[in-house]
Formats: sequence, structure tokens, C-alpha cells
Amino acid sequence: MDLQALVDAASTRDWDTDPEGTVSIAVVGLGNYARNVSIPAIEAGDYAEVGAVVSGDPEKAERVADEHGAVPLSYEGYAEGEAVDAYDAVYVATPNRIHLDQIRTAADHGKHVICEKPLEATTERATAGVDACEDAGVTLMTAYRMQADPVIRALGSFVSRGGIGEPTKAMGEFTFPVLAGSNGPDQWRLDAELAGGGALMDVGVYPLNTTRYLLGADPGAVEAMARASEPFGDRPDDPDSPRFADEHVHVLASFPEGVVGEFTASFSGEADSWLELVGSDGRVRIENAFVPGGDRTVRVTTGDGEVELSGIGADETREEFDYFAHCVLTGTPPEPDGHDGLTDVAIMGAIYEAAESGERVTLTRR
Repeated sequence: MDLQALVDAASTRDWDTDPEGTVSIAVVGLGNYARNVSIPAIEAGDYAEVGAVVSGDPEKAERVADEHGAVPLSYEGYAEGEAVDAYDAVYVATPNRIHLDQIRTAADHGKHVICEKPLEATTERATAGVDACEDAGVTLMTAYRMQADPVIRALGSFVSRGGIGEPTKAMGEFTFPVLAGSNGPDQWRLDAELAGGGALMDVGVYPLNTTRYLLGADPGAVEAMARASEPFGDRPDDPDSPRFADEHVHVLASFPEGVVGEFTASFSGEADSWLELVGSDGRVRIENAFVPGGDRTVRVTTGDGEVELSGIGADETREEFDYFAHCVLTGTPPEPDGHDGLTDVAIMGAIYEAAESGERVTLTRR
């Protein structure tokens, strides 16, 4: 793929076969992200619509349902199958350690699932979610919106076809000041029991998963350092868990063919997100890489020249839900499936183990 072909591919849905119909989605969990990012993205798409909303706050459920012409449900009503005919699939947007319960409920009702990342808080719970959907014969997609962005998908093809030669190094950062604005310390992201960790689980998964996607490979070993100051750092009640609400984490990852990965995730500091992939014959640099709807810029430099992609892409949340709905309508397994999400949870578990022990941790191929 030459540079002009890359530019052309970056604005094209390579998966869209224009199927008939739409998929009605129940949004489970009505936090800020679900209300202000995900629901507008669902409604802006071609193949999905909001059929129901689920919240533990009856007033919020009623208000959001009225705004979007959906059925309001409590968690109890959702679990018991109330208004089950109002939706075809479920979007799980609750705190991480509650994902499994909502995935199981959806699978029990025979509903397809798109679940926010990380898939769950532990490998064991993520495995149980994957098994529940496989046993029920329903689709499970991990909500990796970057993999649905035409720009990122075009870059994946470009790299796999030798566009930057042999990849040698991947680097990335995502800093999200979680206490900025009106957000105080009393939030689920700083509760290691609910979140399964801190900055790594919440924002570090973005450079990790996007690198795995672009390289088409998983790390074989990791090393890590992590630290936290107050109000970060609380450990979960499980004494066997090495995880805590990390404020900063720095990861070295060893990928196949000698590719070295270096990633940083932080819950404090100046907000930033970027990813860079270096090869023997070029490099790819993505600025403002992981902010939903952000003004993203991609620079690709090779021996054939340089191209900058801006003003395209960055509607990846809409693409994500349309891609999921397209998979459901066509019976196509999603690329970021449950096993993809499970792999990242296992890798992040190894990263926490490495940070705790100070030792290099080898990953077992799943």
C-alpha cells in the first residue's frame, strides 16, 4: 500500500456491506461517558439505535429514556428480563468489576454484547464473560473504538504490508488527569476493587491494545514500574491481588521479532495522548491519539515521502457501534472480540505483577 492508497483507505469503511435493518441497544450504566459520548454516537450511526437504558437511579433512567425515546429500566428489571423485547443487544458501560454480571445477564437473555474496555477487572472474570457469551451463542465485542476508526484500520493494513519496513519500536502515552474539573477522589476509577487497578486499566489499555492491533502481535514479556500518591494507591480487599489504583505506570514490553514497546499511563499531569510506531523504513506518529472525537493528527514518514492525515477519522465511537451492529446484522464475528479483551486483561495483570515484583514477567500464550 503506497501513501496515496493509505490516504484513500483512511476515509473508507473497509467492513461495510450496507446491510438492511438496525440493532436496538440497551445501554447498561448511565455514567458521563455513556450519556455524553456513547449514546450520541449510537444515535449518529447508520445501523444502531438506543432501545433501553439501565440505571440504579430511577430519575436518571427516566430522564435519559425520555430524551432518547427509550425504555427506562432498573438493574433489577434488566436482570429479570423486563422489556426484553425492546432491545437486541446490550452495551455494558458500568465499572469494570461489574461487567461480568451484566454480560451474563445479556447472554442469559440471548442478547449480543458490546462491553467497555477493559473487559473485566481480572483474567478469571474476563474468561467467565467470554465463556458465558460463547455458551449462549451470542456475539461479544470488546469496545475498542480505535480498531473501528478507518484511519487506524488503514494504518494497520499499511504496517502489515511493510509500509514502514520491519517494525522495531512502539511508544505511547495516555495521561488523563482524573481529578481535574469537578471529579473528586470519591469515584470508582480510584476504587481498585471496582476498577481492577488504576491508570493502566483505565487509559493504559489504549496504547497497549492499539499497538497490538497495528503490529498484529502480542507481547511475550513485560517489565514495569508503578507508583501512586494520595488519594491514589488503595489496594483491593483481596490479599492475593497485586493491583492497586496506580497513579503512574511505565511499561516495557517485548514483542515478537525483536520489537520493543514502551508505554506510559498516568492519572495526573498535563493531559496528552500519542502513539508512535517506528520501522526500518519509516514511522507513524499519532497525536491526540485516544481522546474520543478529538482533533487527531497522523503523520506517516517513509522513504517515499511524508503524508499528514488530519480532519478525518476521530468519529471512532460512532464507527465502533456501527461496526458492532453490522457484525450482528451480518453474523460476522467482530475483530475486537471477547478474546481480544481477555488478552489485554491478562497482559495488564502481568504488568501489575512485574511492577509489584520488580521482575520481568513472561506471558503465557492464550
